[in-house]
Amino acid sequence: MSVEAIAVKMGDLQLANPTVLASGVHGSSLSKVVEALRYGAGGAVTKSIGPLPRDGYAEPTLVEADSGMVNAAGLPNPGADRFAEELASIQGKHLPVLVSIFGGDEKEFRRVAETVEKRDFAAFELNLSCPHVKGVGTEVGHDPEEVSSVVKAVKRVSKKPVFAKLSPNTDRLVEVAQAAVDAGADGLTAINTISAFPIDVETGRQALSNGLGGLSGGAIRPVALRCVYQLRERFDVPIMGCGGVSTWEHAVQFFLAGAGAVQIGTATMTKFAIFNDINVGVISYLDRKGVKSLEELVGAAHRMGGA
Repeated sequence: MSVEAIAVKMGDLQLANPTVLASGVHGSSLSKVVEALRYGAGGAVTKSIGPLPRDGYAEPTLVEADSGMVNAAGLPNPGADRFAEELASIQGKHLPVLVSIFGGDEKEFRRVAETVEKRDFAAFELNLSCPHVKGVGTEVGHDPEEVSSVVKAVKRVSKKPVFAKLSPNTDRLVEVAQAAVDAGADGLTAINTISAFPIDVETGRQALSNGLGGLSGGAIRPVALRCVYQLRERFDVPIMGCGGVSTWEHAVQFFLAGAGAVQIGTATMTKFAIFNDINVGVISYLDRKGVKSLEELVGAAHRMGGA
């Protein structure tokens, strides 16, 4: 079976394969994002970029957890103007890079989108789900009206595909997704990290400088799968699954649940070249199952029904 079998078409976003570097794992450097593509990723999402430069939180910003990690970097980024200059380095290359953006309201999202819009990248991902920075993230992304306003604001200034990255830290997941889709979002990303609070037993204090952080890694995969499954039950737009993917089996679980692609974050910390491993495994699986293309697999769990 050829690699064409795992090519992905998510609306106007086309990827050579379904593995995507998730946002925020490897700092704010655009070069690391581009490097992921050389290592076999079908796409790559940048660090979340806001309207102004932001230093983020003081160390410690990362602690290990069972089957994952908890981080609270604080959305460090160079700001929209500086990042637009960085994007000039890939102008004309037509790389499958998604630019993640954040803001405190629709005006800030729009300002960031306008600043970088004319650069050469594939799509926007709206960070509506950071669990540990006040005034942005979940404080915007848990409110369907705010989400609607943000999506509309970005769509007004951009013709690029827009994916809304959703939070698992709410019982309004479907309602928020509905607001994003109704406002014109071209796709959804599910999920961001789960709100967590690690404690250091030696000091008796919070383990992260910010206290609150986001749990990622294998521990959150069943939650992410549930979210993807719920979203596919309701919406026909493309979905990127994100949360705990480190093997081809995990990727296939997301495809069956309804995701057309998977984002990989925490697992790249130990093996940056994980993308090809997953792609090879997926191709082998399709061949063994007699499935001609990945598209046939997407959402199959919904068609199979219960046990």
